[in-house]
Amino acid sequence: MSFGFIPMTLRRRTLWLFASLTVLASIAVLTALTARSDEPASDSVGTIDGAAVAVTGPLRVEVVGGFPRTVLRSGSDVLVKSGTARLDLTGGGSISICGPAHFSVLKVGNLVTLALDSGAIHLSIEHGPAVTIYTPLLQIQPIAIGDGPQDALVGFDATGAMCVRAYRGAVRLEQQLTSQNIVIPQSADVLLVNGQLDGLRAGGERCSCDPQLTKYSPPPRLELIPPTQPTEEANARPLGPGDVISPLPLDKPAEKEGPVYQFFVPPLIYNANAEVQPEVDTSKIVVVRRVRVRPTLIFQGRVEGELPVSSPPVSAAPAAPAPARPAKPVKPAAQANDPTSMVDRVVHFVRKLWSRGVDEVSK
Repeated sequence: MSFGFIPMTLRRRTLWLFASLTVLASIAVLTALTARSDEPASDSVGTIDGAAVAVTGPLRVEVVGGFPRTVLRSGSDVLVKSGTARLDLTGGGSISICGPAHFSVLKVGNLVTLALDSGAIHLSIEHGPAVTIYTPLLQIQPIAIGDGPQDALVGFDATGAMCVRAYRGAVRLEQQLTSQNIVIPQSADVLLVNGQLDGLRAGGERCSCDPQLTKYSPPPRLELIPPTQPTEEANARPLGPGDVISPLPLDKPAEKEGPVYQFFVPPLIYNANAEVQPEVDTSKIVVVRRVRVRPTLIFQGRVEGELPVSSPPVSAAPAAPAPARPAKPVKPAAQANDPTSMVDRVVHFVRKLWSRGVDEVSK
């Protein structure tokens, strides 16, 4: 087939366009293959939610129910700065994290490995992947009893000692340096100091991480209610001669209790012919201070009860003094009550009789 009738310039443009399309198609295919190899479907560990969570490393953001969710992938590093967080595993089960906590996650097939540095985690797995927890000195693995669930807590307290508690199922502890291992039975609570299995002692519930506190609750949605539109009848009704449109009430500004200052400055003068404009005379600036004087407190009331009786007026002329009467001798009370006064009375009576008889004889 001969292209002699096609100009050389058009042929070059056609070849350049064909080469460009080939290169773009190759780049698209390579990008798709790379994306598939970098993000396999089995690489997702689970979705994590929390108020103060920082994730570094591979991750993915999905929108579930209208809300964004962070999906951890194998190799993610998680830092819970404060509060609590919740990790819902892809294969089933959940892990509650109580901060401040820091851990890394790795997933291979159906095995999930957590490297815990600080904080406390609570595993609740019924039918899900096998989870193994690594600390700087120990390897911790929950063990299901029969086909039962796995429920355990692993964490560090304020002093740095490690707490291990088996709620449902058992927990295997293995020392990474000496390969010494021990199995903690169900409902047991132990405390390890410096990662030594020889010094196991009762934990006394020193570490706690309640899964109920880490449940994810989506933020409430705001419901927008449109304003009510006036009906056609209200718009169609004309205003009568007596109808008055009342203005909208305005908010009354609050009265200021403090003083109010006002500055009165003389008017500025501008002279277009002058090279230098006259300055403001600062001596004519007046400052007025306005204050609110509080009213004087006045108490009002009434006096209940009867009025006192007024005394009679005193006459001007003094009354004549009454003549003084001789005072009668007052016998002392001791003499009146004395029992010997009876003899004196008898003697006195006899004397009176004797004196009377003598007077009669003399007559």
